[in-house]
Amino acid sequence: MPMTRDRRCRSSCSVLLVCFLLTVVSRAAAAQTEVSDNSQRFDVVLQQGLIHRGDGSAGTPGTVAVRQGKLTLLSADAVVEADQTIDCRGLVIAPGFIDLHTHSDEPLLDRNTRASVNYLMQGCTTMVTGNCGFGPVDTAGFLQQIDQSGAGTNVAHLIPHGSLRAEVMGKVNRAATAEELQQMLQLADKAMQDGAWGMSTGLIYIPGTFTPTSELTSIAGVVARHAGIYASHIRGEGTELLQSIEEALQIGQGAGCPVHVSHFKASGRPSWGTLRLAISRIEKARAEGQQVTADQYPYTASSTSLEATLLPAWAREGGREALAQRLQDPGQAQRIRGDVQQKLETATRIQLASCNHNRSWIGKSLDEVAQAEGREVCDIVLEIERNGGASVVNFNMSEEDLRLAMPRDWVATASDGGSKIPTGSQPHPRSFGTFPRKIGRYAIAENVLSLEAAIRSATGLPAAILGISDRGRLLDGLAADVVVFSPEEFRDRADYDNPYQAPAGLRYVLVNGVFAVFDGQPTGALAGRSLRKVPAPAK
Repeated sequence: MPMTRDRRCRSSCSVLLVCFLLTVVSRAAAAQTEVSDNSQRFDVVLQQGLIHRGDGSAGTPGTVAVRQGKLTLLSADAVVEADQTIDCRGLVIAPGFIDLHTHSDEPLLDRNTRASVNYLMQGCTTMVTGNCGFGPVDTAGFLQQIDQSGAGTNVAHLIPHGSLRAEVMGKVNRAATAEELQQMLQLADKAMQDGAWGMSTGLIYIPGTFTPTSELTSIAGVVARHAGIYASHIRGEGTELLQSIEEALQIGQGAGCPVHVSHFKASGRPSWGTLRLAISRIEKARAEGQQVTADQYPYTASSTSLEATLLPAWAREGGREALAQRLQDPGQAQRIRGDVQQKLETATRIQLASCNHNRSWIGKSLDEVAQAEGREVCDIVLEIERNGGASVVNFNMSEEDLRLAMPRDWVATASDGGSKIPTGSQPHPRSFGTFPRKIGRYAIAENVLSLEAAIRSATGLPAAILGISDRGRLLDGLAADVVVFSPEEFRDRADYDNPYQAPAGLRYVLVNGVFAVFDGQPTGALAGRSLRKVPAPAK
C-alpha cells in the first residue's frame, strides 16, 4: 500500500531527529575529549632530569610537570602536552632552596632589591626574615607590603625579639617591668596570629644582650602556644659557646618550643675545636627528645657591624647616639679603648665591608689600614665608630669545625646574608654563593656530605624546621618552587675580593610555577609571596 502523506512526514521527522541526536552526541563526545586533553596539558614540563625530592633520598630519573603553580611528578619517559617543555637530561631537578636566615627585611621593601636576584641565582625560592632579633615587629603590615609590591622569592617572617624589646622599653640595660613584659607578650601573640613562624633573638646585640633568660623564656612561651620555633643568635659563639648553647636549650625546655641555633659556629681562635663539644651537647638533647636544630653558612668568615665585633656591650647601651657621646668623653673613650684592645689580641683578619667615613678603606683589613696610616689599630677602630661605624668581614672560624658540623642531619644551610645589588661596598660573598658553594664544592667536588644530604639541608630540612608543609620537597600537589642545575657546573664564584659574582651552572628557577630564572638568566618576575603560618587553635 502506498505510504500516505502523514506517514511520510512522520518518517522524515524521525530521520531528522536521529541525525540531530547523533550530532549532539558527537559534539558532546568531542567536547569531552577536549576537556580530557586539556586536563592533561601542563604549563611547564621539566623533562628527563635527575629528581632529588628534598627528603634525603638519592636522585631518580623523572619528569616534573607544573600546572597552576602546583607540582606533578611523572616517569622519565612520560609524554605530555605543555606550553613549555624543557629538556633536563644531565641536570638535577630539586625543590627550591629555603634560606632560614637572611637579613633582607629592608631590601624586600626597596624597589631596587625586592627581586632578590642574588638569591634566585643561587636557586633560593623562599627566605626567612626577622633574624638575629632585628626586623619589623608588625608582622601583618610587613607581609602585606610584600604582597602588595611583589617579591622575587617567597618570604616567611620571625618575630624579632630585639626590635620588639626596643619598641616597648628602648635599648636599656635593665630587666623589663611586669607591665613592659606584658606588652611584649601581647605583641608576640599578635605577631604569631598574623602569621609569624616563631621568634628570633640576637643576644650579642643591643638590646638582646641585656635580656635575662627568664624574659626570653616567657616570650618564647607565647610562641610555643602557636607552635612556633625559638631561633637564636646565641649569647656567645666564642669561648662562651657551650654555656650559650645550654641557655638556648633551657629556654626551649622552659617554653616548650623547638630550639634552632642560628649560624652554628665556634668563633675566634681560642674557641676552635669546641664546636665538637657543642655538637655532642645538642645531639644528647635530641636523643632525650628535645627538638633542636641549627643552620650554617659554608664559609670560615662571619660578617656583622664593627661595633658588635669589637665594642663592649656597656658602651653600646642606648644605641649609636649614646655610643657617640661616650666616645667624646675622654674617660669612657679610654675604657672602651682598653676593651677593644683586649678583643683585638685574639682577632685574626677583620676586613672592612663598608665604611662611609673613608671609602678607600673598604676591602682592606684593619691591620692594613693602620699600617698604611702609621697608626694603632685601636685608633682606627675608634675613629670609624666616631664617624658612623662600619660593617666588617671577620675571618674567625676554622675549616675543620665547618666540615665537622656540615654533614649533621640537623644542620640546615642558610646564608646570613641579604638581598643586594652591586654598590660601593664589599660585602661577604655568602649573599651570592651560599647554596652552590655547599652543594657544588662541599658535596659534589669534595664529598664532605652526599649530594642528596646537601639538597635536603637546603629544602626538606628547613621546611620541617619551620613547619612549612606545602614546599621544600618535590611531591604531587605541592607548590611549584623548583630549581634546575648542572651538577658538573654548579659552583659559587663570589669571593671576598669580588663578592658580586653570580654562581655558575644554574639553569632554571620557578617560584610558585613562574620562571624567575630561565636558561641561566633572571626574568624579573616577582612571583614570590608572603608565607603565613596558620595560627594555632585557641586552647
